Amino acid sequence: MTKHNRKAAQRPAGALLCAALAVTGMTAIARADDTPAPPVPPGDPALIITLQTENDLVGRTDRNYTAGLRLGITLPTGVMPAFVSTAGRTLMGDGIQRLSLDLSQTLFTPKDTSATVPNPRDRPYAAVLTSQFNLVHDTDRTRTLLGLGLGVLGPAAQGENLQNGFHNLIRESTAKGWAYQIENMPVVQFVGARIWRLPVLGDAAGGLEVDVLPSVSAAVGTWRDYAQVGGQIRIGQGLKTDFGTSRISPGLTGADAYTPTREFVWYVFAGVDGQAVAWDATLDGNEFAHGPHVNRNWFVGEMEAGVATIWHGMRFSYTHVFQTQEFRGQRGGLFQFGSFTVAARF
Repeated sequence: MTKHNRKAAQRPAGALLCAALAVTGMTAIARADDTPAPPVPPGDPALIITLQTENDLVGRTDRNYTAGLRLGITLPTGVMPAFVSTAGRTLMGDGIQRLSLDLSQTLFTPKDTSATVPNPRDRPYAAVLTSQFNLVHDTDRTRTLLGLGLGVLGPAAQGENLQNGFHNLIRESTAKGWAYQIENMPVVQFVGARIWRLPVLGDAAGGLEVDVLPSVSAAVGTWRDYAQVGGQIRIGQGLKTDFGTSRISPGLTGADAYTPTREFVWYVFAGVDGQAVAWDATLDGNEFAHGPHVNRNWFVGEMEAGVATIWHGMRFSYTHVFQTQEFRGQRGGLFQFGSFTVAARF
């Protein structure tokens, strides 16, 4: 049995482990919050458009997860097919519901992008282009997301054109090894997440509010199988406006939906998460074919901090992320990248 066949055979067990970890984390947090269910918040008639960019430029590097772009469209509450609404309420109970669509492109490169033939022990070149459809279900204290992602990983995702085209534009050297990127494969991802919003301090202390956002999430698919447990702490004003800032998955994300509770909303935040990763095609390579790959680490940790503001319906946020090594032999200590988001309500 070849190495890739052995990895393929191990995937069902790994996916089950990820799912088990997610259920364990969700159960533990739910038991800590056994108070009666809070009331359902009012609906939101706004259409929300989100633009997001993530890049390792803030760490003065050009490697690993080097760039991400995302366009998000979140529909007003209740605008969805009846069968989707019924299924959501059957699974998650009472709450307000909305649909969102994400279009995203993410790029991954090795450390030495000047080499024509990449180091086989470093992260392979890879690009992923996906569209993801999400059902967002809110109560006053929780947000649940169920999503389906469809797309492609490989040359068809146009990673080389985006990276080298941008480098040509800013007159920087281009990446030379894209000819050795991971080959085309379809992306099908099923994603689920739950976020709890737990107030710690109201606005009595000089107008400041404090809350914590514990969360669990998991995904199974051809791109990445993982389970994640984490949380954030926030300090600011108007914290009931959202469930935290958004990120390109995986990572701590509160999704794009927000409803301002005051004219000017602001908060600072810090968070940590841990991911159990059973499969990552950008590291493990093509599942049933020989090609570039490295030995993936099973566990990845992240720390993040940032700031968010909402003014006249516009949301701006910045998140700085520190990430542990994703594969054996990865160098450079904690990897870091920044995530900037701007969103508007219509």
